Amino acid sequence: MRLDQRGDSAHSVAMTGHQDDFSHLDRVGRAMADIARNPRLTVNVVVGAGIALAWLFLAAMAIRGAEAGGSAPGDALLRHLPQLPLPDVLERFFALCLSPAPLEGSIGSRALALILMWFLMAIATMLPSAAPMIRTYCEIADTARIKGDPVVHPLVLVAGYLSVWFVASAMFAALTLAVHASTASGQMYDPVLGIAGAFALLVAGLYQFSGLKEACLKKCRNPFSILFSNWSARAVRVFRLGIAQGLWCFGCCWALMLVMFAVGVMNVFWMALIGLFTLIEKQTASRLPTRLAGAILLVWAAALLVVSL
Repeated sequence: MRLDQRGDSAHSVAMTGHQDDFSHLDRVGRAMADIARNPRLTVNVVVGAGIALAWLFLAAMAIRGAEAGGSAPGDALLRHLPQLPLPDVLERFFALCLSPAPLEGSIGSRALALILMWFLMAIATMLPSAAPMIRTYCEIADTARIKGDPVVHPLVLVAGYLSVWFVASAMFAALTLAVHASTASGQMYDPVLGIAGAFALLVAGLYQFSGLKEACLKKCRNPFSILFSNWSARAVRVFRLGIAQGLWCFGCCWALMLVMFAVGVMNVFWMALIGLFTLIEKQTASRLPTRLAGAILLVWAAALLVVSL
């Protein structure tokens, strides 16, 4: 009789997704148990905190850059904002990213700092646009959990997604060093003007009309079919699925990141604008926002080129 009762209880758990009662635990224990059986809450907290911290670090860095004499749009406003006291490690990090020359001749430290800076920019601007994809995974995972199927934590998917942008950050950091070496301003965060800035805008504008851009957008706009058809209970496969989603996102947005070179790499106002645009672009089925942005970038590139020549 007891065996039958245990079997019925296990069957009920598998069908309903509910776990044993944790009322015997203290308040902290119950909170930890709720988090453990609700991965959606965990991923929302971790992703939300990551985005908020990324914006906080970038804003603090932008204020430091403006106070150092930056000429990017919006720096005049940033100079009037209060400067918060920061730990020495962050001050060192900001100095490596913003100083006109490598400190103590350490090009390796500067390269690592720039990679981290671009990665923070990717978290701040691109991760919010991946929220629908993460939410879709959580919904499928909830359905699988109710059936009693094993589920890989959503943070594994997020890790795969961010690994693509970490590699992309290394490429953008290398490009930043190359552009900085060829400019006369001597400031890492100043806009790239003239032909180089016009070329960056031209590439970004033309890519908005490309077939590859549209194909990547379709993948980003419809994550359910990809996630459902490639569903797996293996962490490695879910991590690879996150990489695939990250590649589609990179295919959508890499050219827009080039705009940062034309307006100033640490321009938080343009970061916010690009982040908002990518979010709208991925949620809108119409091609109008994409093509309108492309037209604006092409006109901007032409105007900058005429002025430069």
